[in-house]
Amino acid sequence: MKVADCMTRNVKMASPQESLRDASRMMAELDAGILPVADGDRLVGMITDRDICVRGIALGKGPDAKVADVMSREVKYCFEDDDSDAVLRNMGDIQVRRLPVLNRDKRLIGIVSLADLASVGQTSRTGEALGGIVRPGGEHSQSVH
Repeated sequence: MKVADCMTRNVKMASPQESLRDASRMMAELDAGILPVADGDRLVGMITDRDICVRGIALGKGPDAKVADVMSREVKYCFEDDDSDAVLRNMGDIQVRRLPVLNRDKRLIGIVSLADLASVGQTSRTGEALGGIVRPGGEHSQSVH
């Protein structure tokens, strides 16, 4: 199965210059815990609700701080035509629960999550990936930044 067959296509993006308040409101409206961050049509980062709390509020930043102040700048992604099994293995290896999905022109077209993959029958592979994700530490540990 290809990632395009199971990803979420309705994706809203934040701007690096938006406030944390605005990004939080957008997350609440979308019922999402993550937003891609784009500068024009270029994907430049990702921001999560956890980034806002741990990198923002815990470090004394207020609601008017900019998304750029707390976002993750190194963006891991996959392509819409990637095999879902390979993407699941990669998600476990790099310890992420969601990945932005790009087309081959490197334009954002969706997000794929563990839940998306589990809902289309990838449950055993999803469990393996989750086992890798929940390992302590790793590249995306909030305490490292």
